Amino acid sequence: MGTATFMILGDICTRTCRFCGVRSAQRGLPVRKDEPQELAQAINELCLDYAVLTSVDRDDLDKRGADHYALCIKAIKEKNPVCKVEVLIPDYHDDELQLIVEAGPDLIGHNIETVRSLQESIRDNRASFDKSLGTLKEIKKISCDIKTKSSILLGLGETQEEVFSAMDELLSVGVDILVLGQYLQPSKQQIPVKEYINPEQFKQLGEKALAKGFGYVVSSPLARTSYHAREAAE
Repeated sequence: MGTATFMILGDICTRTCRFCGVRSAQRGLPVRKDEPQELAQAINELCLDYAVLTSVDRDDLDKRGADHYALCIKAIKEKNPVCKVEVLIPDYHDDELQLIVEAGPDLIGHNIETVRSLQESIRDNRASFDKSLGTLKEIKKISCDIKTKSSILLGLGETQEEVFSAMDELLSVGVDILVLGQYLQPSKQQIPVKEYINPEQFKQLGEKALAKGFGYVVSSPLARTSYHAREAAE
């Protein structure tokens, strides 16, 4: 038994966030209709009991790929009933989000990525802090039983007070799990690192987040959203 993370919906993103090294274009690759079943089979062969699904943004698709996400979740659950499924989704809303929740994932993650003041300089202009908060809030409105998770990259020029403020806003929409990690520049094309946060600072920020009320916190330089995913969910 084990844990693994899979990226669905291709490897070309329709957004151009300035911290991300994933390839981008106006249109992504054609969606593989066999991907849900192939994914479920791979999880079965690997004997996984925890699977994390993430994806690129697909603004070029009807429902932005949410229907395909739902098919993947259902296929995994049908072939691997004991396997828990965590999804890290784009900023879905309304019918898109309803499809995800109804498919029955065990945990839904969506990242705010950075503090409020840096959103416009870091993320694609179709994303925003409030839109991301709205996604996380709406998940809990649809089903208060589903755990939610979000992540903040540090070292982009944020202040400690801004990080604390972001924590408070995440808690205000019911986020259960918080991940704090160091931003690392993927290549010279992405924005440079402004500051390297030392491990002791990460420890202190993690303790502060727990004291504020998060159910579980992962806070370390190399932490990413799917890092220690099963431990956080349990």
